[in-house]
Amino acid sequence: MSQQEEKISKDLFQPAEIDNSVSEKISKPSLNYWQDAWLRVKKNKAAIVSIVVLFLLTILALVGPFLNDYDYKKQNAKHSNLPPRVEALEDISWLPFDGTLTKKNGEVYNAYELKNATDSYYWFGTDSLGRDIFTRVWKGTQVSLYIALLAAVIDMIIGVAYGAISGYYGGRVDTVMQRVIEILVGIPNLVVVILMIIILEPGIISITIALTITGWVGMARVVRGQVLKYKNQEFVLASRTLGANDKKIIIKHLLPNLVGVIIINTMFTIPSAIFFEAFLSFIGLGLKDPLASLGTLIDDGFKTLRLYPYQMIFPAIIISTIMICFNMIADGLRDALDPKMRD
Repeated sequence: MSQQEEKISKDLFQPAEIDNSVSEKISKPSLNYWQDAWLRVKKNKAAIVSIVVLFLLTILALVGPFLNDYDYKKQNAKHSNLPPRVEALEDISWLPFDGTLTKKNGEVYNAYELKNATDSYYWFGTDSLGRDIFTRVWKGTQVSLYIALLAAVIDMIIGVAYGAISGYYGGRVDTVMQRVIEILVGIPNLVVVILMIIILEPGIISITIALTITGWVGMARVVRGQVLKYKNQEFVLASRTLGANDKKIIIKHLLPNLVGVIIINTMFTIPSAIFFEAFLSFIGLGLKDPLASLGTLIDDGFKTLRLYPYQMIFPAIIISTIMICFNMIADGLRDALDPKMRD
């Protein structure tokens, strides 16, 4: 008898017991939008590690310049170009913190003894003017984090407001506002910075104004596109029917639905702004001595890379870590907040 013709005994089945009293019981706790997003972020190990690392770098940027007795702008020509030396690590031969340098012929010598600085400890070494690189690195990190915060604030205030107004009102208002954006997009950031330097002096104020002029354009375009998508949907039409004015509709109904997109784009804008400042400082259009930024430190270290590579390595590691952390956090937030990225 074939398998299809074989009869199955009723004894092999057992009726399911259904309790109608628990049929609508919720097995998992009810989560709001942000609680669900946080659970998704916690599953992304790279984003969590990046948050922790960025938090530690922020703390070091605030307290780092005060961890030793050296000032970031104080010069000591007698202690110029000294290699890194850490008191607790100088006896470990395989670590580069013993204060030694290697000549071209391969001879290793103690630079601190040569310059009669045996009582001094420069954790990241010194530059060509004898300034402590450790203190200057964390002072420069403050500038990079300031640029990051500035870019976020500009995107949040100018970009979101401009894009929301342009997309919501549409018509002639949208046409005029988008032509303004196209003009700004057509002007390279470097040209804007050069113009600011001609009017002002090179420094943080010029960079701030340049970011304020053009840094919000990308966010405005993204927000405008999302507002055009949402403004004719049922919940907005219902609010308008009930008598809500335009300001209330934008603030109470449209912006809450744009929060995820705004946060994601802001997090991707921050690394670009940090790199923009570092690039300007590297080509000589950023901060001027005695002020320090990671870009100026990399520029100074690049000039002596073959002789004293540590002068460039430490600021390069810090700025690379900051940019990687922000990108990892942005990826994690995109996966958590973007509905299209959900399973």
